[in-house]
Amino acid sequence: MFQTGTLKTKTKYVKMNKGEETYEIPVPWYLIKHPQGNVVIDGGTAIEAAIDKRGHWGSVVDVYDPIMALSENCVDQLKMVDVAPHDIRFVLQSHLHLDHTGALGRFPKAQYLVQRAEYDYAFKPHWFSAGAYIRADFDRPGLNWKFLGGDFTDNYDLFGDGTVRLIFTPGHSPGHQSFLITLPKTGPVLLTIDAAYTVDHWENRALPGLVVSSGKAADSVAKLRRIASDTGAMVVTGHDPDTWPSFRKAPYDFYD
Repeated sequence: MFQTGTLKTKTKYVKMNKGEETYEIPVPWYLIKHPQGNVVIDGGTAIEAAIDKRGHWGSVVDVYDPIMALSENCVDQLKMVDVAPHDIRFVLQSHLHLDHTGALGRFPKAQYLVQRAEYDYAFKPHWFSAGAYIRADFDRPGLNWKFLGGDFTDNYDLFGDGTVRLIFTPGHSPGHQSFLITLPKTGPVLLTIDAAYTVDHWENRALPGLVVSSGKAADSVAKLRRIASDTGAMVVTGHDPDTWPSFRKAPYDFYD
């Protein structure tokens, strides 16, 4: 579990209609070491936001202000655990919002997996979602994309051994996906990503501050709760500032 800094925002932009107070949230991303190849999930915020956040994100920084050191980019953080860019086989995109696209184009031998619905929407989002997509992050010639589904693909088994499953969880965005990771000792770990930003979303006390469909967002949480119940998975929500500190963090600790 890694983190590319934080986003400083207001509570209402994370928990719909919940207040004007300042709310600072972590920006997690993940590395999975598998016998068949290393996997990065999302990669957090792109390094360009650390170099010139307003130049890269524009007016979005007035709502979501990225607080990120240059060294917190995913490539440099991977070097801290002796993983080089050419060592990554897959990059899994939960979705293509600006705080989840830090890995795109950084790993020359990687295949990049995303739901087709998400990729298509990113180029022509609704007006209310447009600020969440930074085209320069994902519109990159020469990337080895693998698009899942015509409409969508659910429960995609990356290695065919059940260790990494991609769970279709739309609502926050049209092609959002979460991840069920089964580790040898720890067991199942459910990464909700932005299907549930926080425990408030997970426990049905709030909707995410940004959704394309509130109904689908609620259905996706219900789906993930069933999976967690059936598997006994450890649940990791997407951006919860209260629970995130309790997890083991790279480069000093990890789950096995």
